[in-house]
Amino acid sequence: MKITAAKLAVMSAAVICLICLAACSDSQQAGESIGEEQQRPVVALIMKSLANEFFVTMADGARAHQTSHDDEYQLIVNGIKNEIDLSQQVALIDQMIASGVDAIVIAPADSKAIVPALARASAAGIVIVNIDNRLDGEILKEYGLKAPFVGPDNFRGAEVVGQYLAAQLDEGQEVAILEGVPTAYNSQRRTAGFNKAMDDSGLIVVSQQSAQWDQTSAVVITSAILVQYPDLAAILCANDNM
Repeated sequence: MKITAAKLAVMSAAVICLICLAACSDSQQAGESIGEEQQRPVVALIMKSLANEFFVTMADGARAHQTSHDDEYQLIVNGIKNEIDLSQQVALIDQMIASGVDAIVIAPADSKAIVPALARASAAGIVIVNIDNRLDGEILKEYGLKAPFVGPDNFRGAEVVGQYLAAQLDEGQEVAILEGVPTAYNSQRRTAGFNKAMDDSGLIVVSQQSAQWDQTSAVVITSAILVQYPDLAAILCANDNM
């Protein structure tokens, strides 16, 4: 998990660094004096829960990349405490717009509802890069927003996890799935990957419920599942925090 997060952060920082450098080059060619010192682009990294080790590792990876490329860009790291606190993430986007950053790299709390705020940022001339949780393609089209995505194949990752689990169990045994936020693309893809592996292996999904990425909700739901299905063999969770 740490390796994946670190790689994702470095890839994202590298992508946005190149975008910002290209933007600066275009600006210079448009008429700026070649001898005039160029101000380093400011990149804002907006994470989901910084209480989650996965996102902390991503933030650390981004900071490490910026430190080794200090002459190329500046970095601001922000994050919300609760992974589903959409209003706080929108507020962070608006703060970055007001502060005049050049780019926003974001792991969105929601694949759809966050798009209008990002569209405002784009309209202000800010480059948007989407990491971790892919933004909804139809909503992006609706707002005319282009946001390159850097992230893992969540379907395949969940499928591999499910295949590993299936190898430890017997056909016909019962399993449950704890989903994340239903409107989050990464939650949808992980759930689909889990189900594919369960179907292929002959394991039976007796319960599939959303715990909203929340540990407390996951405990409540899991307790009820264990009472209802005492022969349950395993639970697949859409993230580590649950």
